[in-house]
Amino acid sequence: MAGNSFSVSGYGPERSGWTRLFARDSLARRLDWPILFSAIALSLIGAALVYSATRNRTELNQGDPYYFLLRHLLNTGIGFGLMIGTVWLGHRTLRTAVPILYGISVVLILLVLTPLGATINGAHAWIVIGGGFSLQPSEFVKITIILGMAMLLAARVDAGDKPHPDHRTVVQALGLAAAPILIVLLMPDLGSVMVMVVIVLGVLLTSGASNRWIFGLIGTGALGAIAVWQLGVLDEYQINRFAAFANPELDPAGVGYNTNQARIAIGSGGLLGTGLFKGSQTTGQFVPEQQTDFVFTVAGEELGFVGAGLIILLLGVVLWRACRIARETTELYGTIVAGGIIAWFAFQAFENIGMTLGIMPVAGLPLPFVSYGGSSMFAVWVAVGLLQSIRVERPMSA
Repeated sequence: MAGNSFSVSGYGPERSGWTRLFARDSLARRLDWPILFSAIALSLIGAALVYSATRNRTELNQGDPYYFLLRHLLNTGIGFGLMIGTVWLGHRTLRTAVPILYGISVVLILLVLTPLGATINGAHAWIVIGGGFSLQPSEFVKITIILGMAMLLAARVDAGDKPHPDHRTVVQALGLAAAPILIVLLMPDLGSVMVMVVIVLGVLLTSGASNRWIFGLIGTGALGAIAVWQLGVLDEYQINRFAAFANPELDPAGVGYNTNQARIAIGSGGLLGTGLFKGSQTTGQFVPEQQTDFVFTVAGEELGFVGAGLIILLLGVVLWRACRIARETTELYGTIVAGGIIAWFAFQAFENIGMTLGIMPVAGLPLPFVSYGGSSMFAVWVAVGLLQSIRVERPMSA
């Protein structure tokens, strides 16, 4: 495969990327429409929630109530375009570009540690581009970790040389993932590190590697968490977040304020909610960072249990269809990529929703497709493109 040409099993002659993408027998029959519709629905629901949370925030929206809404829709549109581009290129073509993509992502996160890096909402994890735009490189590292580990773990298995990844290959894959994870930990961006560790676990589980690696990684992670705590790697605000999670009554006007207000907002919504744009907690701006980390509280208050449940249902559809794609593909590489994305989406959604309900510590993670944020939106739509590519390029018999 080179350039824009693809040889797709079951299609016979080679077709160009655009012909393959829009041909009736490939796109209409092979594209996973439930994932696509669910992701679009989540992004549009997110647009309404972001608008509700920011329309009155004059200190943030520069006097324009539609400022965040339009940018969220723009981010969604760009993300959708990136998804199309990913399907057009194909996950197999991206497999050959993994070394380049990995190198770029590592350079970007290293730039965060230079004077080019910026601190936003307590996390030194951003590069400010200018014009009000910023980039969070750790979001794209999630993708390169998945692709890089999948490339290594599946190489000899897909070639027919091995029934499953051997120990040497697993060590190489873990080394590839460890480098960017350690850099992100130095920022420190603990939330992203947590997601990346779960991604590594998901990748190993779907690769067929020995269970000893899984248990060993879990044990190492536990020891690493203790070491991070004891060595003072975490910033004070991160330690306070865990303290507030362990003791919800600790400093309710300080470190526990966010979670307390989040629970009040969600609890006030009841079954059907107060009505879109009519939530007193949201309108009164009592919940901080409601357009990003705590966007689920807007749904809980204004759309109630039914609306919040719809968001969880749509996320469940994405995960369910991703599991089907992982199970039905005939190549280990595709299975691992899908497995890594499943682990990523599932944990990040659980953590985000869980912290608003008080069952998980606050970790500064956006809700996939729903929260405001360009880097996150671009990354999750690229992941959808990878899932679609795996499905589109599977053999006709699968």
